[in-house]
Amino acid sequence: MNHTPAPQTLAELATRLQHFADARQWGPFHSPKNLASALIVEAAELLEPFQWMTEAQSRELGPEQKQAVAHEMADVLLYLVQLSTALGVDLMQAANEKMAINEGRFPPKGTSL
Repeated sequence: MNHTPAPQTLAELATRLQHFADARQWGPFHSPKNLASALIVEAAELLEPFQWMTEAQSRELGPEQKQAVAHEMADVLLYLVQLSTALGVDLMQAANEKMAINEGRFPPKGTSL
């Protein structure tokens, strides 16, 4: 069992992921193209449990369904963090920049630009 403290930030998670991959000598396989491909596969797996649900059903997942979805969400996050490391992208900075762009493009209802 791993007794490493759980990462609390994206940077800590990136470091843990890098150590994990390095210990398995996966570096040659973790090109940006391969990581982006793996990310898409995991995103598709995230969608699968919802495929035949109604909108209402998707809002009321049972405990087992919710746990399975949480694990798929984690897989998506892990590949996204690995991709950001491979490309040298600060995800928090990129997310904040994108939120600022979106706030400008999509003002709250009842306001105008």
